[in-house]
Amino acid sequence: MDRLVFTSNATIKEQSTARQVLVNDLANVSTVGFKSSFDVALQSVKVEGAGFESRFQAQTVSRDLIRMDPGPVMATGRPMDVALAGTAVLTVQAPNGDLAFTRRGDLKVNIQGQLENGSGHLVLGEAGPITIPPGLTVNVNPDGSVYARDPAQVGPAIDVLIDRLRLRDVKGVSLGRREDGLFKVSEKPDGTDIALGESLPKVIPQALEGSNVSAITAMTRLIDHSRSFETQIRIIKEMKGLDESGASMMKAA
Repeated sequence: MDRLVFTSNATIKEQSTARQVLVNDLANVSTVGFKSSFDVALQSVKVEGAGFESRFQAQTVSRDLIRMDPGPVMATGRPMDVALAGTAVLTVQAPNGDLAFTRRGDLKVNIQGQLENGSGHLVLGEAGPITIPPGLTVNVNPDGSVYARDPAQVGPAIDVLIDRLRLRDVKGVSLGRREDGLFKVSEKPDGTDIALGESLPKVIPQALEGSNVSAITAMTRLIDHSRSFETQIRIIKEMKGLDESGASMMKAA
C-alpha cells in the first residue's frame, strides 16, 4: 500500500476544489439572485501502474449543477425590480453574445437606452434586447410584459407595451454555471435555449430574490474542511517521524 503521506497529500490537493466552491458561495451570500452549486465530493479511485494492486487515492467528483432552491424575496417598491417566481429564469445576453440565463432581476436602463440587470447583462425580449424610449418610466407586470409611460403627458398617462421579458421555466431542466457566472443548460452547447412548457413563468414585481446560500451552513462546512486539512497535515508529520525513527534504527552501531 502507498505511504499515508501520498494519500494525505492527494486528499489535500483534491479538497481544494470543494473549498473553492464554499468560498465562492460565502462571497455571494448578499448577491441578488445567486444560486449555489451542488457539492463537490471525493471518491476513492484505483491507481493503475507500477506498485501494489491495492493502491487507491482520493479524487474529486465535480457536480457543478445549479441548486434552484428559492432565496428570500425582499420587497423593494422599485418598479423595475423583479423576483423570478418558482423555477423561472430570465434570458439575458452574455458578454460574448451568447444566450444565457440568470435569476438576477434588478433591472435598469443603460446609457444606450437598453434594459440590463445589475450585472450589466442585456435583458432579452421576444425579439432581442429590449430598448426603452428616452424619458419614459418603466414598470413590469407579473407575466413579464414591460410597459412604459410618459410622465410629462398631460392628463391620464397611458401605459404602452414595449416588449415582454423572455422568461423560461427550468423545472426538470439541469442548469450549469458558465465561466461568466451566468446559467446554461447542462451538457448542452452554450447558447442553447429552453423550450416553453405548459405553464408560463411569472415574476414578482417590485421585489428582489436574495441568495439561497446559507452563511451558517457554508461556514460550518468550511470549518469541517479546515479540520480535515489539519488532520492530513498531522498524518504527514507523523509519517515523517516514523520514517526518521525507522532510519535511525537501521544505522550501524
